[in-house]
Amino acid sequence: MTARFARGFGAAFVYVLATQAAHADLTAADVWADWQDYLASTGYAVSGNEAASGGTLTISNLTIDMPLADAQGRFAITMDRLAFAENGDGTVDIAMPDSIPMTFTTVDETGDPVDGVLTLAQNDSAMTASGEPGDVTYAYSSALAAMELTSLEIDNEPMPQDMLSVLVSLENINTNTRMLTGEMRSYSQRMTADALRYDINFDDPDTDDMGRFKGAMQDVQAEGTGTVPLEMDPNDFNASLENGFAADVTLAYGAGMSDIQGVGDGESFAFASTSQGGSFGFKMDADRLAYDVEQKQSAISLQGGDLPVPVEISAAVSGFNLSMPVRKSDEDQDFAIGLNLGDFTMSEMLWSMIDPAAQLPRDPATVVLDAVGKGKMLFNLLDPEEAAMMERATTPPAEISALTINKLLVSLVGASLSGTGDFTFDNSDTSTMDGFPRPTGYVDLTLVGANALLDKLSGMGLVADEEAMGARMMMGLLAVPGDTPDTLNSKIEINQQGHILANGQRIQ
Repeated sequence: MTARFARGFGAAFVYVLATQAAHADLTAADVWADWQDYLASTGYAVSGNEAASGGTLTISNLTIDMPLADAQGRFAITMDRLAFAENGDGTVDIAMPDSIPMTFTTVDETGDPVDGVLTLAQNDSAMTASGEPGDVTYAYSSALAAMELTSLEIDNEPMPQDMLSVLVSLENINTNTRMLTGEMRSYSQRMTADALRYDINFDDPDTDDMGRFKGAMQDVQAEGTGTVPLEMDPNDFNASLENGFAADVTLAYGAGMSDIQGVGDGESFAFASTSQGGSFGFKMDADRLAYDVEQKQSAISLQGGDLPVPVEISAAVSGFNLSMPVRKSDEDQDFAIGLNLGDFTMSEMLWSMIDPAAQLPRDPATVVLDAVGKGKMLFNLLDPEEAAMMERATTPPAEISALTINKLLVSLVGASLSGTGDFTFDNSDTSTMDGFPRPTGYVDLTLVGANALLDKLSGMGLVADEEAMGARMMMGLLAVPGDTPDTLNSKIEINQQGHILANGQRIQ
């Protein structure tokens, strides 16, 4: 449901995003026609009464609606009045109501009807269109733009307001987008806001279950580009991708925080987090899906539930990135995956449970992985029918043909493992490696501080003496001493015959 609302809201109000600059005169009728064309192309039905007077085109009793997937309901936006006023300089001001209701109807998992109203409230807002037909730019600003759940009925029974409340707001928002219409509709956009805040609460009247979710991000900035087909079915997203839908969006923010408290199954819990900034990147088209997420100076605390003690952890940087193909292909395509957890620490209370005598170093931990490769999908991942087939299939959904490890680093409790590697895989040979495609390549590894760590773990009783001896024998088999004390180097190779070699010596 959330994804449908987001898509619907974006389709209806993408025009509030804009760039500056005008190239030729626009009329009020031009802008209104562009709105209608866009909304119709994304699956909305548009109705309203038009009246023109003195360079102003007014649409009264405006309704913009569309059916939800599988005919399970509808989503509709209504405005008493929408006005397009020509300024005499080739630009057009667009006046919307300060309050815009968005109604939705659907059914829940038991088949009971669900009806609700989301209300968009705007304070001190302004929007101006400029450019020329087919190349329109929009500038929008508002002191406050807030979305609130203002009504909810289940099985025709109004729900108490304290049962579920949702409020999301942007403060001092400015957006700019240029819309170009040709064989496709393309856009480029920028947005800034002083703050984004959310406040969500629920309280189950039949149980003790409840939750409070609050959070904020400061100094929000977003940039994006994309293309939208001139005709698309909002309930067939895969078809839209095949017809050219694409998006490339980056969101960055300054300080952030979240606070969650609740009760579930009779157990209370609490979660809080802070950060000094972060970013989120997202790319999607018919061929590829990519994410890139990062937070700086983040701290998290957890307590309650099944946790025996409060948990407090922090990291100077934490990030994750993934880029992967999503379309079935006979040709190899690139993929990438990365993880970055820098200067990770946890509270002394947690350390005392693991190491009460403080024998292990409390140095911040770091985990880094940077890997790229080539492979191909055997299914169209974003096609719902093929995704369902993939879940039932007994064969892997993808084949990997190459993997390069640009960087591997695991550093914690006084020891570190680092390395690089490069492998290719023969998917036609799954017998050499017992069902796994036969690899060929190498990995170079350096292990520092392992013997000292084994001594500490053995002294703490966490590792038995015979286990420590076995670990040292294995390191002696796979590695050679480095140039500095307690350093081991190892080059593990797999050759064309499937033999495994450690530092030139065959071990399998």
